[in-house]
Amino acid sequence: MTAVAEPLLPLPVAAEAIPSQGRAFPTSAWIRFCEDRPDECAVDLFQQARINLSPSQWRAIVEVNRRVNAMILPVTDQDHWGVLDRWDYPDDGMGDCEDIQLLKRRLLTKAGLPQRAMRMAVVLDEKGEGHAVLMLLTDRGDFILDNKRNEVLPWQETGYVYHKREGTNSAAWVALGDMMAPIVTANR
Repeated sequence: MTAVAEPLLPLPVAAEAIPSQGRAFPTSAWIRFCEDRPDECAVDLFQQARINLSPSQWRAIVEVNRRVNAMILPVTDQDHWGVLDRWDYPDDGMGDCEDIQLLKRRLLTKAGLPQRAMRMAVVLDEKGEGHAVLMLLTDRGDFILDNKRNEVLPWQETGYVYHKREGTNSAAWVALGDMMAPIVTANR
């Protein structure tokens, strides 16, 4: 019996890292999430702050993004929990943007990627509305996992305005200076 190797996805073209510009305040829903799950919000300084991206890791990242997007029904916190904003895991198969990204991070952490290099980020989307994405800090630049698209894109190709994200050196969040991605994408 011969083993057949599954083809690896080629690594993405190198992109830029997004610069941080000082401290920022997290959302109050993030603070509540961290009070309930302090291990999820702790920063392990022994982990890598950037992922040295390999083809197998890239394939896992792309697969997790697609799989989670397909399996979680997008529902607002108001419709789901009866509150304006709540960050939690979509364990019942429903959740909004931040819930979906938290699940992706959990799955990628279980796959061996350093959580310290996977940061929750708050952006303004193509409609100018608040939105959460998962930002992967890599040696090839910063990439975005998003529930609005199955492609994992460099931050500059999302069309979003980047406001803030979790820091990599402490539990403090960092400002991203409202960096605007230069390409605007169509809304789905």
